[in-house]
Amino acid sequence: MVLNKQKLKAELLIEGKNTYLPFCLHIFESVASTNKTLWELIAPEPDSGCVVIATQQTAGRGQWGRQWVSQPGGLYLSFGFAPKLDINSGYQLTLATAWGIAEQLRKYGVGVEIKWPNDLVLDGRKLGGILTETKVRSGKITQAVIGVGINWTNSVPPTGVNLHSWNNQGNKSKISSLEKLAAAVLLGIDSGIQCLEQEGVNILLSRYTKLLSNLGDIVNVNDDFSATVVGVTSAGNLHLLRSDDDTLSVNSSSVFLHPGTISLGYRKYSD
Repeated sequence: MVLNKQKLKAELLIEGKNTYLPFCLHIFESVASTNKTLWELIAPEPDSGCVVIATQQTAGRGQWGRQWVSQPGGLYLSFGFAPKLDINSGYQLTLATAWGIAEQLRKYGVGVEIKWPNDLVLDGRKLGGILTETKVRSGKITQAVIGVGINWTNSVPPTGVNLHSWNNQGNKSKISSLEKLAAAVLLGIDSGIQCLEQEGVNILLSRYTKLLSNLGDIVNVNDDFSATVVGVTSAGNLHLLRSDDDTLSVNSSSVFLHPGTISLGYRKYSD
C-alpha cells in the first residue's frame, strides 16, 4: 500500500485552505527511518521545509533510543523545518506537535488525548507517538525534524489501537483514507507550531493540559510516594502535587519529573 501523492496534495490544499504547499513532499512505500531519510534530504538546503511519508519503517526509532515498531499499513511521517528557538526550548516542539495533531484529529471526530509526554491515545490505547530531533548552532535550534507514527491498518499490540479498525467498530470519524489521515497530521503539526510561535508557550501548555489523559490521576513515583498529575512545564516535565494523604491541600508540594522518569501506562491495559 502506497499513499497517493496527488490525493494527499488535494486534501492538504482543501483542508488547509491553501493554494500551494509550503514544503516539498516525498512519499515512499518503505524506508529504514523517515527521520533519517529526511535529515539526508534537507542536508543540502537546511532552511527548506520538507516532509517524508512512508507506510513502513524497517529501522524506526522511538524515544530514548527505543525501537519504533513500524508494521506495514501505518502512517510514518517526518516533518522538517527551521525553527528559531532557544536551545532549552526543544521539548516545546514535541508538546506543540502532540497538541496540534490531537486537536486536529478531534475536529474529524477522533477523540484523541495526550499521554505525557508524547503519545497520542484513543479510548485508553496508544494510537501514535512522536519523536523530535534537532540541530543546534550558537545556542539556538536551527533545524528540527518531527517524526510521527500513527496506527492506520497496521497490526498493534493489546495496548494499541489502529484508526481503521476503530472506524469500523461503529465510531463516526471523518478520517476515511490514509491520505486524509496524513493531511490531518500535517495540518496538526503546522497548527501546533503556529500556536507555539505566535501565541507563546503558556497558551500552548494550557491547551496541551486540557487534552492530557492522565490529568488528575494519582500515580506512584518509583514506589517512593504518590502524587497527583496537575500539568506539564515548558521544559516538558510532568508537574505533580504530592500530599501525605493523597489529597490536594494547601500543604501539597510540587514535584517535577523529567520525560522518561516514569511511565504513566494506559487506562485499559498496563505497559
